[in-house]
Amino acid sequence: MKCKKQVVAATMKDVALRANVSTATVSRALMNPDKVSQSTRNKVEQAAQDVGYLPQSPGRNMKRNESRTLLVIVPDICDPFFSEIIRGIEVTAAEKGYLVLIGDCAHQNQQEKTFLDLIITKQIDGMLLLGSRLPFDAGIEEQRNLPPMVMANEFAPELELPTVHIDNLTASFNAVNYLHDLGHQRIGCIAGPEEMPLCHYRLQGYVQALRRSGLPIDPHYIARGNFTYEAGASAMEQLLALPQPPTAIFCHSDIMALGALSLAKRRGLKVPRDLSIIGFDNISLSEFCDPPLTTISQPRFAIGREAMLLLLDQINGRSVSSGSRLLDCELIVRGSTAKK
Repeated sequence: MKCKKQVVAATMKDVALRANVSTATVSRALMNPDKVSQSTRNKVEQAAQDVGYLPQSPGRNMKRNESRTLLVIVPDICDPFFSEIIRGIEVTAAEKGYLVLIGDCAHQNQQEKTFLDLIITKQIDGMLLLGSRLPFDAGIEEQRNLPPMVMANEFAPELELPTVHIDNLTASFNAVNYLHDLGHQRIGCIAGPEEMPLCHYRLQGYVQALRRSGLPIDPHYIARGNFTYEAGASAMEQLLALPQPPTAIFCHSDIMALGALSLAKRRGLKVPRDLSIIGFDNISLSEFCDPPLTTISQPRFAIGREAMLLLLDQINGRSVSSGSRLLDCELIVRGSTAKK
């Protein structure tokens, strides 16, 4: 019995190889043809025909020219922080009759052409970004020809997008100020990646709180991690190795705070008697660890819901201005912090 040979659909990369141009040029020629020369456009279109790359969208509602499908770009689908935001997005989308596709940017190089294909073939009506970057290379002119977009959680003014988030600077200031009010003088910080805007604001809040309290800014008291348990543990080990280690730690995420908490306990420290720890996000696990984690609670479901409503307003032709929509957050005091 002979097996049927599987037919693999042509991709944008196949077109680029055939036309001897970059995939960026292919996307530009198909998505924004007035931005390339006529000869390049002809070459790309001929190559697309030759390899059988057909930007069609059989799933679209041709009468209204819409797919009723939205794309959500997540920096890392494995991070539990995003679960409630995504739930807010999906519940709201479903209420309005839309389907949500989730794109994970943790492996961006492999996914980039997939995202572009969805846009060029008009299989999505809009995009919601949960990080601070587009998942593909696009200049300002090309961005104007993309489907409607909204940003949630992060804030990147250069993209000029409607954005739903919290005031990360003030939230961090309040957390660090709370530690100082408890009597701590040596307050460390486990910060997130330097390139992430929200980490920049959270670090600013930490620095401003120390200055307001008259405490010195010691760069040795600032360690960085990538929002993983392992990074939190590694940063905690780095801080505990200092000649005068901190008596309190402010972490840019609950995940890193939990890693730091675990490491501190393995080193024989009692939390909060020997060391106070504050996290950020209020993920479910923060309430059930030992001791329960003091943290900044973000309205994650509401962030997802409000961002989705803004995106649907754009899709439906309503005027939506770019810039911030700030939601409230609060400091949740639990058992991981105590007076010095």
